[in-house]
Amino acid sequence: MPIVFVHHNVKLAPLSASTATPVLWSTLETVPIASTDRHAVYTAPAHFEAPNWSRDGSFFLLNQDGGIYRLPVAGGSPIRISTGSQVKCNNDHGLSPDGATLAISDSTAQGKSLVYTVPLAGGTPKQITTVAPSYWHSFSPDGQTIAFTSTRDNNSDVYTIPASGGQEHRLTSDPGIDNGPDYSPDGQWIYFNSERTGQMQIWRMHPDGSAPEQVLTTDTTDWFPHISPDGKWMAFLSYEKGTPGHPADKDVTVNLMSLADKKTKVLATLFGGQGTINVPSWSPDSTKVAFVSYEYLVDEPRE
Repeated sequence: MPIVFVHHNVKLAPLSASTATPVLWSTLETVPIASTDRHAVYTAPAHFEAPNWSRDGSFFLLNQDGGIYRLPVAGGSPIRISTGSQVKCNNDHGLSPDGATLAISDSTAQGKSLVYTVPLAGGTPKQITTVAPSYWHSFSPDGQTIAFTSTRDNNSDVYTIPASGGQEHRLTSDPGIDNGPDYSPDGQWIYFNSERTGQMQIWRMHPDGSAPEQVLTTDTTDWFPHISPDGKWMAFLSYEKGTPGHPADKDVTVNLMSLADKKTKVLATLFGGQGTINVPSWSPDSTKVAFVSYEYLVDEPRE
């Protein structure tokens, strides 16, 4: 015979709404391409983005609250680099091949991003681009040229300009978005992402814009190709198919492709997107990739 439980004088009431506040935590991680064993270097209840690895492998660069910071690879606290009056830096920044010059993208002057260079030790930035918005993405291997993107007449394209400033050169003109240019270490190619096929995919072209070709075809929306210093690998970011732009707060993957045979694998699955690997983030020895993952944690109020 089944047992029946009878409850008397029961009052049903809706649960009270939680007053807890979700707090964004950012984590700078590294992952070796051989094992995919992720390592958290630095975690904080703050929004930071886009790690670059220093040329000597001793520190990372990242952006937070409009500033550019150095963070020791061994861990510790970030130290802000002086960028003069440019105090609205975004996540498109990186180092020259000799490691002495930092390129930044900053919107202080016009309310829209422009590209500047500044000594890595800090100082007064030199304005490189004149048309806003423009966003740094890569130095040529000889350090003489900068590849950047700019949106004009509602069309995002890839440009190059001398690293000392001067005449810009437009490399793409297809409708839609061409973005994320990254020089190959031998200087023969610029890798970039383009939606010219109707879905964002990875392409490459010669540094003068000639001979564009699709690098691989996937079912995902792919962004920000970065070539390893030894020229053997490409890291890139993937969103779910159909994702517009490169938004934050999405489930994404950091992927690895062999340039020899185009075989790919997932290095990390995470919550992120914008700010995860916008810029070159390979270790100097080509064995690891740095990236940022995000998490919203509940900060419970205290009595």
